[in-house]
Amino acid sequence: MKPLNLLALLLFLAGATWALTRSERAVREIQATYYRALSPFLSGGSVLEKRARDFLAEVEHSKKLEAELETIRENYGKLQVIESQFRQIEAENERLRRALEFQERTEFTVTAARVVRRQPATWWQTVEIDRGDKDGIATAYTVVTDRGLVGKIDSLLSGHRSSVVLLTDESCQVSAKIEGSPEVGILSGQRGQFEGAPKLRLRFLSRDARVRPGMRVFSTGRGGLFPADLLLGTIEDVQQGPLDTEATVRPAVDFQNLETVFVFTPDKEQP
Repeated sequence: MKPLNLLALLLFLAGATWALTRSERAVREIQATYYRALSPFLSGGSVLEKRARDFLAEVEHSKKLEAELETIRENYGKLQVIESQFRQIEAENERLRRALEFQERTEFTVTAARVVRRQPATWWQTVEIDRGDKDGIATAYTVVTDRGLVGKIDSLLSGHRSSVVLLTDESCQVSAKIEGSPEVGILSGQRGQFEGAPKLRLRFLSRDARVRPGMRVFSTGRGGLFPADLLLGTIEDVQQGPLDTEATVRPAVDFQNLETVFVFTPDKEQP
């Protein structure tokens, strides 16, 4: 045993012997002094114990709150999915309602079709629809929405698939007239449109054409390719040149979000 440990043991034994040889009164005084000395530590330990219990209870409560919060987050995520699905169904119902109303009020026989494919490289030139020759569709048939002219059938790809050349394509040219004006010109898409909403180009108006932004543009029916009085768009800007006048036209159809279209069948294409 080390000397220090031996010395401590001897001191302890000496103290214990001294305390035990004292009178009962002296022993009580020693006990009282001992308890007084330990009292602050005992009370402090009780406070620490209470704080520890409170801390553990708070931790348990926090875990419950965290679990409840996680449940709320999961339910909120489910509600967001349900709301998104509801919005999609609502939008689809609105499209179908407009399509039904259009079919009821149009004087033409039409076949409804959905846009099923669209290439980024030819976004403003062509789309593919889910109707083909087995659905009574043929090339050069007019394609519209309830808002106006979309284009024409360019080629038949299969029995239930065909390609549509859009009005926003430079190669799709339409004889056009301006509402409230005797002016007649040729409307077509513009080359090099890659970003933003596409614009149309109305050319070969007279040099002194009295046209202004906000005037609507319709098909004339000349040439027999497209029926007359189909809405094409609205004039946005007018540029007068030395020989003729040209106008920029905003399309009536939302070509960015084409979904449901209608194909005119030949029996009533010519009114």
